[in-house]
Amino acid sequence: MTMEHYSDAQLALFRSVQRLAYDIAAKVAADLEPGVTELDAMHRLVAASKAAGVTDMFHQPFAWFGDRAAFKGFHHLTSFFPTERQLEPGMPYILDLALIKDGHATDIGYTVANGSATCEQLRRDLVELRTLILEHVRAGDTMRQVYEQVDEALKRQGNENCHKVYPSHVLGHKVGDVAHAGVATLKIAGFEAGALAYLAKQELSPFLGHPGGSALWNAGHGSKEKPDPGLWAIEPHIGRDGVGAKWEEILVVTDTDAYWLDDAVPHLRV
Repeated sequence: MTMEHYSDAQLALFRSVQRLAYDIAAKVAADLEPGVTELDAMHRLVAASKAAGVTDMFHQPFAWFGDRAAFKGFHHLTSFFPTERQLEPGMPYILDLALIKDGHATDIGYTVANGSATCEQLRRDLVELRTLILEHVRAGDTMRQVYEQVDEALKRQGNENCHKVYPSHVLGHKVGDVAHAGVATLKIAGFEAGALAYLAKQELSPFLGHPGGSALWNAGHGSKEKPDPGLWAIEPHIGRDGVGAKWEEILVVTDTDAYWLDDAVPHLRV
């Protein structure tokens, strides 16, 4: 994997895009009424992003309502895509939005409890994971070790690991400057060409003589290394009793430290 180092000025640009993504998700969520479908929510996220001057996305927006937010019945890749599932009163849900603006990519997850006590507890449990993940990265643990620590924490909390249902069981993935942004018409499995080209470059770099592990953070063999310097979109996704919750934000890893890109994120207000 290529090691990526960013200046304070560059990080400020990534931070602004991440904040924009959260603002868009919150704005769309505030207007979602009972009867709206996941597909409607996706189209609203796209429209709001375009209105904010964003034309490219790392991947298409996702919306998961009710038990779909806990990935119930997800058995293949198409299960992740928005459906005609309608939002009901008091139904919790998740919005997932990944923007690319001026080449700067971000990927966020936004959970709305909608009055669900179970979802509110899951959100509190997720905030605990934020501290745990940072502590273990700073301690020098490998990506696989951090994944295993998160899994153990979920068991103690009495929660299910939903991110193991994601392709490659990812807890996180690399993001950064997406050089091929602008190829907005070509999409593969919901990901735009620029995003896939970026991830492919990261995955292939060890075979080209560059040290490092996988660009996908999971419990597999490729994650036996420490996370390389760069930006990582970390996305713990958990569930309980048919209710799901997640957050996703950028973790900055340097040669000597790690820290969250921004502490002004909605999931901290629980």
